[in-house]
Amino acid sequence: MIIKKSFTLFSKILLLLMISVPVMAGSAQGVSDYGLYSISGAIVVGIAALGGTIGQGLTAAAALSGIARNPEAAGKIFVPMILCMALIESLVLFSLLISFIIIGNIS
Repeated sequence: MIIKKSFTLFSKILLLLMISVPVMAGSAQGVSDYGLYSISGAIVVGIAALGGTIGQGLTAAAALSGIARNPEAAGKIFVPMILCMALIESLVLFSLLISFIIIGNIS
C-alpha cells in the first residue's frame, strides 16, 4: 500500500515536471536549450538515484532476513550482497555519466 502511494506520488511529480519543462526551458527568441538539458539531466539522476536506493534497500533487507533466519549462512550471503550492491551503484554512477553527457551537449 505504501509503495503504491509512493509510486502514485512519484508519477504525479514526474508528470508535472514533464509538463512544465517547456515553460521552464523557455521558447523565446535568443534563449538556448540549456534549461531543457539541465532539467533532463536532473531527472535522469533523480530517477536513477531513486531506483538505486530502492534496489539497495531491498537487497539489504533480503540479506538481513536471510541472515536472521540462518546465522551460519552470514558468510555466504555477505559477499553476494556486497557484489549486488556494487553493481546497483555502478548503474547509478552510469546514469550520472549519461546526465553529464546530456548536459555537455549544450552548445
